[in-house]
Amino acid sequence: MSEALPSGQSAPTVLRIVLGKRLKELRESRDIPLEEAARALSVSHLTIRRIENAQVSLKIPYVRELLRLYAVSDEEARDFTDMAERANEPGWWHNYKTALPDWFRAYVSLETAAEVIRVYEPHYMTGLLQTRDYARTVIRAGFPYEPEEDLERRVELRIRRQALLEKPDAPKLWVVLEEAALRREVGGPAVMRAQIERVMEVAADPRITLRILPLSAGAHSGTSGHMTYFRFHEQELQDIVYTEVGLTSAVYFDQRPDVVAHLEAYTRISRLAAELLPDTRTYLDHLRKEFNR
Repeated sequence: MSEALPSGQSAPTVLRIVLGKRLKELRESRDIPLEEAARALSVSHLTIRRIENAQVSLKIPYVRELLRLYAVSDEEARDFTDMAERANEPGWWHNYKTALPDWFRAYVSLETAAEVIRVYEPHYMTGLLQTRDYARTVIRAGFPYEPEEDLERRVELRIRRQALLEKPDAPKLWVVLEEAALRREVGGPAVMRAQIERVMEVAADPRITLRILPLSAGAHSGTSGHMTYFRFHEQELQDIVYTEVGLTSAVYFDQRPDVVAHLEAYTRISRLAAELLPDTRTYLDHLRKEFNR
C-alpha cells in the first residue's frame, strides 16, 4: 500500500505529476544517480526525489539545470520548461481551498484530468451526480456546526466539479451504487425525487454507465467501503485508486498490485449489479414514484 500523492497544501496538478515522472525517466535513462543530480542543484538527493514524486513545486531554475545535466535538446527543454510553468499554476479548485479538506485536494486534480472514472458508492449518491439540495443536506450532515456561508462554499465546489461531465472531452464515468444509497432518504421525499430524476437524466448519456447493487446481493467485494478508480490519457501516469479512511483522511494507491486488486473487486461488484438488477432505468422509475408523496 502506498500514498501516491501528497494530500496536504502541496497537492499537485496532474501535469506536475507527469513532468516529475518524465524527469525521473530522463535521469534513469542517462544512468545518473540521485546524488549526482542533487550535486548539480546543490541540494540533497531527497529534494530530487521529491521533485520526481511531485511532492514539491517545479522550480524553473532547477528544471533547466536538470535538463542540461540530462543533455536534453534546446527545443525539448523549452517545451518542458513551458509545461513546468503551467504545472505550477493553481488548478481552478484553488479558489475553494478553504472548502477542501487537505486529503481531498489531490482527488479533485485527478478527477479533472481523468479519462475514465470508476466509482463504487455504498452510502450516498456519488458527488458528480448530486443535486444542489441533496448535496447541501449531505454536507450539512458531515459538518453540522459549519457556518452557513462556509457550508454554501462546500456545496458550490461540489456543483462546480460536475461541469466536468459537460465538457466535449468528458471522462467516461462508471458508477456502481448500493441500493441503500438510493433508499436512504436525504432531505425528504421531494429532494429524493429530484435526485432520482437527475440520475435518470444523466444516465442517458452514453459516456455514463450506472449500475445498482441491490440489497439482496449480500456480502460482496465492495463491503470495505467507497472507492474511486482513475485512468488517464498520459502514459506516464499510472492508474490510481482513492479510498477514504475514517472521517478525516484518505489513501491514494498507485502500486500495481494494489491497483489491480481494487480494479478486480470493482469489476466483480459491477458484474454482480448487472446480473441482479439489469434494468436500472425501470428500477429508478419505480423508486421515483415511491418518493412521490
